[in-house]
Amino acid sequence: MTTQKLPEVWLRGPLTDMPALLQPIAHALLQAREELNELMAGFPDALLWEKVAGMASPGFHLQHLTGVLNRLFTYAKGEGLSEAQLNYLAAEGKPGEHKITVADLVNAFNAEVDNAINQLKVTDETTLTDWRGVGRAQLPSTVIGLYTHSAEHTMRHLGQLIVTVKVLKHGQ
Repeated sequence: MTTQKLPEVWLRGPLTDMPALLQPIAHALLQAREELNELMAGFPDALLWEKVAGMASPGFHLQHLTGVLNRLFTYAKGEGLSEAQLNYLAAEGKPGEHKITVADLVNAFNAEVDNAINQLKVTDETTLTDWRGVGRAQLPSTVIGLYTHSAEHTMRHLGQLIVTVKVLKHGQ
């Protein structure tokens, strides 16, 4: 029996529990999650930290996707980063002492997308143009700017991850 592939998330209709102006961001994050989960299914842990042509490893991309979403959504709330977030940032791209698996990193990304979607659902649309400082230098952005960048940044790294994973799988 063949399964029919669903249309992309943005073509499945409006997200009725989401502010209208934030739906494109939610659609992009949900699409990224679906593609990432499909891509990483069965990917071997042994290749997680392999690099292709000196480019970032799948492990880095998976950690970075999760970390950036977390950080950008923290800034969107008008908060600074915690020590735990700064430690996570410093550890991105490093296998660490503990055995990190593909499943661990995919699950962490899925949970972060859930957190982001939940935050988008309760965001007051009247705050979207409110100024937010980004990073230690407090570079200027807005709530909508942070949310939009989170979606485009996620899709950019997903594209890089797709290429890296396919090249690594092909080399097996």
